[in-house]
Amino acid sequence: SDSGKDAGRLSAAWQMFKAQEDLVKVAKQYGVRLTMFHGRGGTVGRGGGPTHLAILSQPPDTINGSLRVTIQGEVIEQSFGEQHLCFRTLQRFTAATLEHGMHPPIAPKPEWREIMDVMAVASTKEYRSIVFQNPKFVEYFRAATPELEYGRMNIGSRPSKRKPNGGIESLRAIPWIFAWTQTRFHLPVWLGLGSALREALETDPRNIAILRRMYNQWPFFRVTIDLVEMVFAKGDPRIAALYDNLLVSDELKPLGEELRRKYSETRDLLLRVAGHEDILQGNPTLKQRLRLREPYVTALNVQQALVLKKMRDQSTQFCALQNGSEVKSPKRAAELVELNPTTEFPPGLEDTLILTMKGIAAGMQNTG
Repeated sequence: SDSGKDAGRLSAAWQMFKAQEDLVKVAKQYGVRLTMFHGRGGTVGRGGGPTHLAILSQPPDTINGSLRVTIQGEVIEQSFGEQHLCFRTLQRFTAATLEHGMHPPIAPKPEWREIMDVMAVASTKEYRSIVFQNPKFVEYFRAATPELEYGRMNIGSRPSKRKPNGGIESLRAIPWIFAWTQTRFHLPVWLGLGSALREALETDPRNIAILRRMYNQWPFFRVTIDLVEMVFAKGDPRIAALYDNLLVSDELKPLGEELRRKYSETRDLLLRVAGHEDILQGNPTLKQRLRLREPYVTALNVQQALVLKKMRDQSTQFCALQNGSEVKSPKRAAELVELNPTTEFPPGLEDTLILTMKGIAAGMQNTG
């Protein structure tokens, strides 16, 4: 998860793939029985995704009938919260582990490795040039997402930052991903991938045929592309633009517009490599589920953006609580909303924001 935050998902996934291969070689050399311990998060940006596909995409010989995993607290309930869910989850782990051993995935061909190395470098370069080297990015990130409010509300399992006054590098992976998931922009998942695919195609236009073979024959690459495609299905740059229009200063809006252009470019390149005409063309069931869920999540996004604007607007008609003083708000509103008495915001705003966060997280289905 932290490697994804530092270098982007594509590069992090590829380096993890190669590291596992190296560990297997050393273990075989010294006769050590190796069991991999996977610390995946709930989101795609932190290595998450469908359990079955994640296991089947691991390198050959890395899962020899056994593996260990850690399940993030934020996703325990949806996988183990009820008896039938628990058994279904354990069945998925067991089935995928056995299948990986009986029908191991093919090892990547040398030409595939070369292309992946080139794409990883291009991906990391673009990702870091924006996230760490653009002087306006941190300010934009904090304005365009609920990251600051998330850290102040104590709704995560750990402090959102390792250093209270640090930048992106001190931010933990969960709030980093969570903030972008709330705005449905999912930037940590796709940023850098478009540059990587473009680099491969510009180096040699014939690489499109190689990339499509990689997609059709190599489980690791297919799962990587499919998971990003799933995230694009859940994302909506129009929602991100709404947050920008309400919350971001005019000086920073060009950065948001540039990122949305990269979003569209990455989406188009991904569809070209996968050979799809539309997002989730090969998974109509999931596409229908997301379509049914979308209007409810959109309503929550609009509500959240408006609440964030009110919370940040110093000219709000409500007076913030100071030193336990009473809120100067209409009596009816105070009676209807008997909420957190210690909040520094007008009554109902902070609690409404938390409800929208929970609702959007449930709608996205990948949190933690």
